[in-house]
Amino acid sequence: MKQKIVIKASMSCDKSRSKALSMAARAAGVTSMGITGDARDQLEVVGDGVDPVCLVNCLRKKLGVAHIVQVEEVKDKKPEEKKKEDPKPAEPVLYPPPHCYSGPGYYHHPYPSQMVVCDEPSNCAVM
Repeated sequence: MKQKIVIKASMSCDKSRSKALSMAARAAGVTSMGITGDARDQLEVVGDGVDPVCLVNCLRKKLGVAHIVQVEEVKDKKPEEKKKEDPKPAEPVLYPPPHCYSGPGYYHHPYPSQMVVCDEPSNCAVM
């Protein structure tokens, strides 16, 4: 289940924002993250199987104050499929196989090739 988590944290400078983003990136299951909010004090994390409580506890250890604002399920936006009729490719024309004409000077032997089988043991390694 993909979910979007919004966490409000005390991120007053770029260094603390960078720490928050790196902590969110290390969390298991995170697919995207970003800094949002008017004061740039909210961390938005999107992922599959992300534990928001564990993430907030880690942020509290590094940044001080952090709490969960919102957790919601994200539904994948499926692009509307436009049904266009694909032109059907032309069916290939199947011609009968050409008649084999051997031409003058070629004679086909109807007999199979002969095979010699020897039952005696020999010192020949190639068989």
